[in-house]
Amino acid sequence: MRILMIAPQPFFQPRGTPFSEFYRIRAMTELGHQVDLVTYAIGEDVDLPGLRIFRAPPVPGIRRIRIGPSLAKIPLDALVFLSSLRRLLATRYDVLDCHEESGVMGVIFSKLFGVPAIYDMHSSLPEQLENFRYSRSKVLRSLFGLAERITIRGSEAVIYICPYLGEVVDRVDSRKPKFLIENSPLAESGERLDEDESRRIRAELGLDDAFVLLYTGTFEAYQGLELLYEALAHIRDPSVRLLMVGGKPEQVDSAKKDVACFDLGDRVVFTGQRPPSEIASYLAACDVLVSPRSHGKNTPLKIYSYLHSGKPIVATRILTHTQVLDDGVAMLTEPTPEAFAKGIATLKSDPERALALGKAARRRSDEEYSYERYLERTRRVLDFVSEELGAPVRRESPAPTE
Repeated sequence: MRILMIAPQPFFQPRGTPFSEFYRIRAMTELGHQVDLVTYAIGEDVDLPGLRIFRAPPVPGIRRIRIGPSLAKIPLDALVFLSSLRRLLATRYDVLDCHEESGVMGVIFSKLFGVPAIYDMHSSLPEQLENFRYSRSKVLRSLFGLAERITIRGSEAVIYICPYLGEVVDRVDSRKPKFLIENSPLAESGERLDEDESRRIRAELGLDDAFVLLYTGTFEAYQGLELLYEALAHIRDPSVRLLMVGGKPEQVDSAKKDVACFDLGDRVVFTGQRPPSEIASYLAACDVLVSPRSHGKNTPLKIYSYLHSGKPIVATRILTHTQVLDDGVAMLTEPTPEAFAKGIATLKSDPERALALGKAARRRSDEEYSYERYLERTRRVLDFVSEELGAPVRRESPAPTE
């Protein structure tokens, strides 16, 4: 099939939704389909067979975009809409795959062009306002909720990334066809833990003899980093060190000030953002992986790479984690600094338990979140499009018309 994917994000940048879009594209093209991607002018090109990238025109003065809702997205999304319209006027597509807020665009285009639209749902739109602490406006939340309901009802089917979002879909339309595809392929990116490189990293960062806790990911407010810093402050053992991989330069500067408030300056090491190709080595360099979120419902993308690493995990016992993790594969704690600190200390004092949890985590990854399972779930969605919605599968087709 010929698929038009609409992704109103900076593609590609190493952050949650663009990662998800990348692996969705990779799976679709590996299954033999063609993907035309319409996205922001912001981001790095990627080279995948079967993928063409069409970037919307740039907006003067906007060179980067924050994660979550922002005013800057209004002109950027408008240009994505116009660029998608141009593609649909120039080329006949078999299905639209619409991510996040572009789901509304997909409903409009589906009505205008008679092309089935699939909503690729990474989060609940109204809940983004709370998760990113963007606004408490009831009016704005109502508008985001309306957009979500229109998108779910107007789409032919919904792809959702965690069980909670399936419940959101059911509350809007319990008969809507929906498909769970977790964001797991990050764990199967072809990289393996590099022990030699991990030793080099530990030496370079002055962590040779330390018991290293590793956090990877963004430094957004919903990640619960303050809980993590306070938990470390409760651990008096100076050999326990924290390695923070991620964060924009200004976020790292702010985090260093937070760390200083807890008198932890010499126990926390910041690397800033690192290329995705290096993450496996950082995972190998640590003793325990941490995810300290104190609220939220969507499963963090990092959890799947954490599981795949085979390292012990300490995470908060909230829905965002318990949809994937349980006591058999992770040390789950209440979302308080004291409880989180106790979980870390328990694993440090009981190496056999830590090793057992790490092995169980890897088994869970291999059995439930392998790339093969991801590919099969993607195939089911596309089979639904071709068999139930009548979209043709072209065995041999000419290049799309420009």
